[in-house]
Amino acid sequence: MNQRQSDTASGRATLTALHLFLVWAMTAAMMPVLGFGVVASAWGGGAGATVPVFLLGVPLTVGLLVAAGLPAKTLVPMCASVSRRLGWAVLVFVLGTAGVAAGLAAYGADVDLGSAGTRIALTGVPYAVAAAFFVPSRWVRVGALAVLGAAVAYGGFVGPAQARQRQYDAEVARYRENPELLYLGATPPGMEVSRAEVGPASFFVDYGPVRAGYELGFVGLVVRSASTEAPLRCPEPAQQGVTCTVDAHGEMATLRDLPGGAHDVTLVRRHGNTEVQVSSQSLDEQGLRRLLNTLHPLSDDELAELMREKKIDYTL
Repeated sequence: MNQRQSDTASGRATLTALHLFLVWAMTAAMMPVLGFGVVASAWGGGAGATVPVFLLGVPLTVGLLVAAGLPAKTLVPMCASVSRRLGWAVLVFVLGTAGVAAGLAAYGADVDLGSAGTRIALTGVPYAVAAAFFVPSRWVRVGALAVLGAAVAYGGFVGPAQARQRQYDAEVARYRENPELLYLGATPPGMEVSRAEVGPASFFVDYGPVRAGYELGFVGLVVRSASTEAPLRCPEPAQQGVTCTVDAHGEMATLRDLPGGAHDVTLVRRHGNTEVQVSSQSLDEQGLRRLLNTLHPLSDDELAELMREKKIDYTL
């Protein structure tokens, strides 16, 4: 008696595995073809051209599911007769297609679903899972529920988190293409970084007042690739209202008179293979020199903060 029960259980397990395999295999083979046909017809003739593809592809897929349910007519109650098997096939098709749509949405959100071959194989999984829920076995349904839960967790949480991390890493790598340009100075008192812009040969940083709109002030920092190794020199001939000097350390200071007694101050110095310029109409020469003296490579934390606050951008 025990041997007979064991053989019966083994036979049901084999039949269940065959049934679910057939559902998976037929839909994994058919659905990518149907999807490609829909895309190709829409590309060539618009939305109206997809109607014949649906009218042909959907009944054919349902028919394949009916065939896949035939070996399980003694296993799955809904597959016991032709009419009930047709209803079962329609339900599996609808539920499985909803799962495929969810997978496409996740893939569109940059969730990694593996290679093209893996994605094709995954196409049949939602249909096999849907079919498993109709198998009158607690363990088969628990297994199907576990697969469904894993898919929801990966597609809704783990996968999107990984996609965001990949996007973030790619963005950081883009900003870090020329690390020799990425330098910041200590933020002047009462100011904050208001904007930063990374270019292929330059790095711009604007410092503005913390209470923008209530206080005035601006400091601009530019780090650019040095076009030459020649010492900095004041332009000649000298312009009226402009005072330019180069000190013993090679730093160039330019003072430009503005209407109302204001001044525009610009300091330029060499920093390795780059040329660094700071300018302001609100900060004096001493304050600008302090900013230059505190130049340091842009740290990961500083870059992360600029990205988080959307204060940094890349330009060609």
